[in-house]
Amino acid sequence: MQAVGADAQEAHAMTLRSMLFVPGDSERKLAKASAGPADALILDLEDAVAKERLPLARGMVAEFLKASRGRVRPRQLWVRINPLSTPDALPDLAAIVGGAPDGIVLPKTDSGADATLLGHYLTALETREGIEPGAIRILAVATETPAAMFTLGSFAGSTPRLYGLTWGAEDLPAAVGASTNLDDTGQLDFTYRLARSLCLLGASAAGVEPVDTVYTDFRDSAGLLRNAQAARRAGFTGKIAIHPDQVEIINQAFTPSADEIAYAKRVIEAFAAGVGTVSLDGRMLDMPHLKQARRVLAMAKVEEK
Repeated sequence: MQAVGADAQEAHAMTLRSMLFVPGDSERKLAKASAGPADALILDLEDAVAKERLPLARGMVAEFLKASRGRVRPRQLWVRINPLSTPDALPDLAAIVGGAPDGIVLPKTDSGADATLLGHYLTALETREGIEPGAIRILAVATETPAAMFTLGSFAGSTPRLYGLTWGAEDLPAAVGASTNLDDTGQLDFTYRLARSLCLLGASAAGVEPVDTVYTDFRDSAGLLRNAQAARRAGFTGKIAIHPDQVEIINQAFTPSADEIAYAKRVIEAFAAGVGTVSLDGRMLDMPHLKQARRVLAMAKVEEK
């Protein structure tokens, strides 16, 4: 398995709260998104681009990436390519790797083997383009096919490039012949809630970031905030946005508050004596509470004292 260089390892340490989809064939939307607050942009060559415009989109995305190659980018630039099962995936990669994207979003994966294969393709293309080996990361969309639902554990050890797993509730119902992904109360049906849970567990098992899927009603700010807060409570560390207006709300939800940071510091201080169980504010705390406190500080990018 390919080792990751020191510079790439440092870049890999950043956890992304918000990742905004941007159609790869829209110069206006690319320009608007690049001035926004998203931690990362996902320049889309898949679902947001009509088939006949794909060559145009590849060129636009390549030029957009090359304009900032070798400079410190204010936000990461990722590209969603077409699935590896299609003839469009390799031309996508060949066109855009020269711009040194920070990562590739890989849709409709069936298992960790897809991430492994993509890693091999990226190694060859990085070598061609003079890019540090391992610099380009992978976010796998891990629940869009029926087969994928049975292989969420296979991403562990698949490639050191793997940044995280995310899930989707739009392609899977079409694949299984469902007329909707909702139950009669308007909530996600069990199959798609199961996909969410398995994605979370698969990411945890692989030691990578669990990234929550899109909230499709971009006009419902209150609903998005509740949805994002619930995702963070469940263990997700970031969320994908489909509209620029969603980004600030997502960033807010995935940024620990001052009270959370202060409490996490107190928990860590309570364990400073090296004991395994402590009492704080009338509660008994043990190692899982310490681990969670450290995670809060890591999300807030605050160092332990």
